[in-house]
Amino acid sequence: MSTAPAQPATQLLPYLTRDVPPVAGAIKRRYEDFVVEEIPAYQPCGTGDHVYFTIEKRGLATMRAVNDIARALGILSRDIGLAGLKDARAVTTQTLSVEHIDPAKLKVLDIPRIRILSVDRHKNKLKIGHLRGNRFRIKLRECEQGRIPDIEAVLRTLNQRGVPNYFGQQRFGSRGDTWQIGQAVLRRDPQTAIDLMLGRPGPYDTGDVLRARQLYEAGKYPAAAKAWPYGFRDNARACRAMAKSFGKHKRAFYAIDARLKKFYVSAYQSYLFNRYLAERLDQLDKVVEGDLAYKHDNGSVFRVTDAAAEAPRAESFEISPTGPIFGVRMTRAEGEPGRIEQAILDAEQISTDDFRAVKGMKVHGARRPLRFAVQDFSLDTGEDRFGPFVELCFTLSSGCYATMILREICKETLQEGLAEETSDDEGQGEPQDD
Repeated sequence: MSTAPAQPATQLLPYLTRDVPPVAGAIKRRYEDFVVEEIPAYQPCGTGDHVYFTIEKRGLATMRAVNDIARALGILSRDIGLAGLKDARAVTTQTLSVEHIDPAKLKVLDIPRIRILSVDRHKNKLKIGHLRGNRFRIKLRECEQGRIPDIEAVLRTLNQRGVPNYFGQQRFGSRGDTWQIGQAVLRRDPQTAIDLMLGRPGPYDTGDVLRARQLYEAGKYPAAAKAWPYGFRDNARACRAMAKSFGKHKRAFYAIDARLKKFYVSAYQSYLFNRYLAERLDQLDKVVEGDLAYKHDNGSVFRVTDAAAEAPRAESFEISPTGPIFGVRMTRAEGEPGRIEQAILDAEQISTDDFRAVKGMKVHGARRPLRFAVQDFSLDTGEDRFGPFVELCFTLSSGCYATMILREICKETLQEGLAEETSDDEGQGEPQDD
């Protein structure tokens, strides 16, 4: 049997507030402990062929909710537009859109764990990125109430210097191996990619997923295809391809949807960015010569040629240094930042040209700021029927992970998991805004 994949070392990434001792705590013990409200970029105008509808979902990943709604409406899931993806283990509110449909059909939808909150019309389809950010209300449980001063100390540092803009654990899937699959895709290694996707059972696999992986490892590909639960269509399709080709990984690799392959490559890009940020962590609020700096007011990027002149702008959070989302069109940093970028590529034995060789994908690359700001922050304590808690409320721009704030507070003691029924959406680890 193949070796199970290792959980990615997001917990081993350095902390900005390592001078403050960990404050033990747990999140997502119940779905209601993690509430996310999407902040739209604009409101529907009231006319047009597209119907915008706001949903509240509980314990569902966004794409599972989209699939359930599409099936109920008798349409394809790709016909439903959305601005961002939200965590499954939470109560989240977000807006979706669909074209040429009677609004009345949406108003009467009755789908488990989904509530339709509002319905209106607009002139265009909702697309990824059409949102200002997300508002969070998080209950931190199993936390010592006497540690509030330490929590406040962490928050002061994050407010002054910014929050490390790491990609969170959600980016790497419930098994933590999506970046490894992406690495194999980029290296054109179909055997490793397929074995990771379909087999190598480990401690994070349970139920039907565990059984499917065990059957794959045993070479029982038809049985494995049948064992994969709802939401793992590509896994089942790849197993059937393995059966038809008598175990040829390349045939199975070609059976996987190109969008899923691109997601895996994106996870690998995220992993490489995290490595870069870990190297630059103590400088996340400073720019140096050769940096490509991000302007927070409009998202533009410029090369730093005079670090001393730009220092006040970095201190006031007007600009921030960026890290690489490696790709064929990504602008490379120079000087010491460029040296760090190249060292990471060399250690991985890849180049940016390798992203050009991924068939059927446009992996352009980008620059990502090394930090993000927290807005509208409040801290409170309370108690409900489940016990005492510390409640944190704040707003983040899209693409920022709320768990990075909690990670700085709790550090390696942060626990995450449900004390109630488990979501059946522990799938490929779709990227999340939160």
